[in-house]
Amino acid sequence: MAVNDVRILILCKTYPSPSGRYTETTCVAGMDESGRLVRLFPVPFRLIAKDHQFKKWQWIKAKVEKAKKDHRPESFTIKVDTIDGGEVVLPGKGWAERRRLLSPIKVYCDFLDIEAARQATNQSLALLKPARIIGLEIEPVSDPEWTEEELAKLVQEQKQGGLFDDDDKPSIKTLRKLPFDFYYRYECGEGATAKTFRHKLVDWEVGALYWNCHHSHRADWERHFREQLEKEIPEKDLMLLMGNQHRFQDQWLIISLIYPPHQMQTELAF
Repeated sequence: MAVNDVRILILCKTYPSPSGRYTETTCVAGMDESGRLVRLFPVPFRLIAKDHQFKKWQWIKAKVEKAKKDHRPESFTIKVDTIDGGEVVLPGKGWAERRRLLSPIKVYCDFLDIEAARQATNQSLALLKPARIIGLEIEPVSDPEWTEEELAKLVQEQKQGGLFDDDDKPSIKTLRKLPFDFYYRYECGEGATAKTFRHKLVDWEVGALYWNCHHSHRADWERHFREQLEKEIPEKDLMLLMGNQHRFQDQWLIISLIYPPHQMQTELAF
């Protein structure tokens, strides 16, 4: 397949999850210069873990080709040794530049329309603007530590791309497993036609927020965590970047939270 040089704005990095042979260890997604959403893999774990190669809202240049074993239209294989980090798009006044860049992307108001698009065109990434966030659900995982099987999967998935050798296993162990799963329950639509949905949050920033709250507030972490995810973020002009799973494509995840400030009426006039 053809290898192309592309410029991509990073919109998503998910928390790594060694959930099986056919699922990505991490998901990195963004948009190209035409406004098309794209999914990139394999991305070396350490590029994300150390957060020094590229970050959310940063442009990167790289060589990519259409994924051979993933037929979702947005999925591309990235040549990791060609990644070149570029400028970071700052929020600026009213998120003006970020809003301009996002403007070509269709924003859905109903999750059922996203699922219908998947069934019709195999679409697997989409921006969703829910009517409201009902609440955050927190569920403990069955095993708060990586099992040996999970570690083996995590290492093996990375080694399949020739990214790691056996000496790298200790560095992978430094990734702390999240002891909880987090879900947003939200509504689409208004009044009698409103529909409720529930999807898991796998955004890297949500995982980092949990660890920051746990470190700073210890036993009181949940109150501060909920303050951000149930009040501070939903009070903004929140959009959910949705992505489906490779193996079970009717199952969707919230892979990134995008939350600009609400636009003032004077801003909407221009």
